[in-house]
Amino acid sequence: MLVLGIESSCDETGVALVDASGQNVPRLLSHALFSQIDMHQAYGGVVPELASRDHIRRVLPLTREVMQGAQRSLAEVDVIAYTRGPGLAGALLVGAGVACSLAASLGKPVMGVHHLEGHLLSPFLSADPPEFPFVALLVSGGHTQLMRVDRVGSYELLGETIDDAAGEAFDKSAKLMGLPYPGGPHLSKLALGGDGAAFKLPRPLLHSGNLDFSFAGLKTAVLTQAKKLGAELDSRKADLAASTQAAIVEVLVKKTLAAMSQTGLKRLVVAGGVGANALLRGQLNAACKQRGIRVHYPELEFCTDNGAMIALAAGMRLQAGLVNLQVLQKGYTFDVKPRWNLAELQREPALAG
Repeated sequence: MLVLGIESSCDETGVALVDASGQNVPRLLSHALFSQIDMHQAYGGVVPELASRDHIRRVLPLTREVMQGAQRSLAEVDVIAYTRGPGLAGALLVGAGVACSLAASLGKPVMGVHHLEGHLLSPFLSADPPEFPFVALLVSGGHTQLMRVDRVGSYELLGETIDDAAGEAFDKSAKLMGLPYPGGPHLSKLALGGDGAAFKLPRPLLHSGNLDFSFAGLKTAVLTQAKKLGAELDSRKADLAASTQAAIVEVLVKKTLAAMSQTGLKRLVVAGGVGANALLRGQLNAACKQRGIRVHYPELEFCTDNGAMIALAAGMRLQAGLVNLQVLQKGYTFDVKPRWNLAELQREPALAG
């Protein structure tokens, strides 16, 4: 069974084709991605209207590229999947509209996919895929969550951010330091030349006794420290970046280890853009090795938003019997969910378009 996946939740347009035949993990046949970073850089952040317009320009050429790369025709595709949410409403509507139109023209079923489920399952695309059950640390854009994952479609929320997510803390702190968009990667790069202990920054909720996160106070502390430095900021910027990164990573690592202890599980999945952070990976790997915990990451190219994770999630849901293809083929009307709790998936097993 061939599944074509389309991702358009924010500022990357992704398309991919997977083979979900049998019970093995769906096999990636081809994928293509276009990032809008250069376009949004001039504005210091994502401009939703510009993002939507660019998705319109990119999605069909990327689809042709993917089909050519896989040496398959659209007529061979069995299911077309798209990101239904969460994300920017206008951007989501582009992917949903294209997917449903394409499916209707081919007479094929169409399936909405949860963006975070795509990230959650993305390590199954790697050379070292995890096994169920596991704890997942989702650190993607505006989301920071710890989940217990027993199988596809069975997700228990253990903790989440109550304000800013880790990715937002990276990006907003970077902007306060005058770093270019996207701030997180620039801050991490700058931090390589700094001292992570140079400034005493808060670790919000580190000793809260639960698995929730909060990073808004850290951002405020970075702003306060930057103002205190004044003219010295340029010469101390690497130290401030390193101290900021150290604070974020310490909270993520300690909360994750607490989740592992609480659940008693010995497998951890780390997914989402912040999951590519070298310091986070290094500290998690070291701490988990001491505790006999296996850690799984997606390949670096699949940490960012991409079509492969959407096609994969759709394929794994099909294999798990969570999707009724007859239901999906009844019509091509659709909606999108800019705000969509991952736990709601268990109440919407068909995920019809």
